[in-house]
Amino acid sequence: METLKNKIDFAVIIHVKNANPNGDPLNGNRPRINYDGLGEISDVCIKRKIRNRLLEAGKAIFVQSDDNRVDGYRSLRARADGELKDFQKDEERFQLEACKKWLDVRAFGQVFAFKGGEDKGVSIGIRGPVSIHSAFSVSPVSVSSIQITKSVSGEGDGKRKASDTMGMKHRVDHGLYIFYGSINPQLADKTGFSEEDAESIKDALIHLFQNDASSARPEGSMEVYKIYWWQHNCRNGQYPSAKVHRSLQVSVKPGVNEPRDTTDYDIKLEPLDGLTPEIIDGF
Repeated sequence: METLKNKIDFAVIIHVKNANPNGDPLNGNRPRINYDGLGEISDVCIKRKIRNRLLEAGKAIFVQSDDNRVDGYRSLRARADGELKDFQKDEERFQLEACKKWLDVRAFGQVFAFKGGEDKGVSIGIRGPVSIHSAFSVSPVSVSSIQITKSVSGEGDGKRKASDTMGMKHRVDHGLYIFYGSINPQLADKTGFSEEDAESIKDALIHLFQNDASSARPEGSMEVYKIYWWQHNCRNGQYPSAKVHRSLQVSVKPGVNEPRDTTDYDIKLEPLDGLTPEIIDGF
């Protein structure tokens, strides 16, 4: 299969309403916020959702979460041993077979670590062509916290409430988040990442929050609003990624103090000579 020929840049705008897009386990699972008060969704969180959508589309994925696992392997080590054990002594062949087998490996790369004799380990690293930034909100977000109470006891004979009957839930009232990414043809050559794979990534971005609902993210509270997909006409790109990403400008409309909906924002696209993005509505 032919590998990706030309560079790709992309941007994704996400609308959040009354949801916790990415809780911080070191802060009571409150939504992530940076020092400027902007909401944040980590790149790891975004890649997890992309992997889940690819898995649902029938693609072979190496890094599977426990609640979305489609095979009998309970760990990454077990999956690597079970599928590619015969190639572990040949690093080049192992990289080739791992990229051929799993789409997320040839897209994002992966580090495979194995124990060796006499406490010596072996680490095989693969660099992937798809890079994704963390998502940040356009303006500072407001976080609401509510106390929750169970109506039944979680243990015992029911006469006394258990210690886990009280808790807290946190949510972002509203936020418009943006994240950016790029796909590098030079690294695509090394992993075998193809044009078809790029289309699979695009489709996963469109359906990023499909089948992703939870108590922290109720159905309809997270949506992909717009996707901007720049397909360059050369391997190195007609413009640097930073300039391409900067050409998308999103800001709160003048006179709007507290944005509550997507209509409260101005979305402007600075034209780049010879490079026009495909603009896609999210699912």
